[in-house]
Amino acid sequence: MTHKLMLGWREWVALPELNIPRIKAKIDTGARSSALHAFVIDPYRKGGQRWIMFAIHPRQKHTDVSIECHAPIKDRRLITDSGGHKQRRYVIETQLILGPSLITAEMTLTNRDGMLFRMLIGRTTMNSRFIIDPGASYLQGKPQAVDIYR
Repeated sequence: MTHKLMLGWREWVALPELNIPRIKAKIDTGARSSALHAFVIDPYRKGGQRWIMFAIHPRQKHTDVSIECHAPIKDRRLITDSGGHKQRRYVIETQLILGPSLITAEMTLTNRDGMLFRMLIGRTTMNSRFIIDPGASYLQGKPQAVDIYR
């Protein structure tokens, strides 16, 4: 049997391809998809390929810091949220760092201003690699990155 990493119900994550050195993420085994906060979403074309520009407030309860991100569009899907509401969302694929793990993950983009966490990691991203302790938090610590939020 392979060793599985233990996660708490919330963890620190880095998204290096999006220049996000650190963001708090809720680990949600009830959600299939992972979601990332985006308060501006603007699709465009680059070299014949579909791309998306989006802005994110990476810190909970703070709108004074924003990061502009760019990524190729992987898909656009109809997503049903926990309240049963359907929304067509852009999907990107990006790397995330969670503890010692580097994971390529699909992320849907949606405005999460009304939510406590700017990012949600769903079970497709976790893909049986982790064991979740719902009574624990931040078991993997903060990603080692330059603090751009000071």
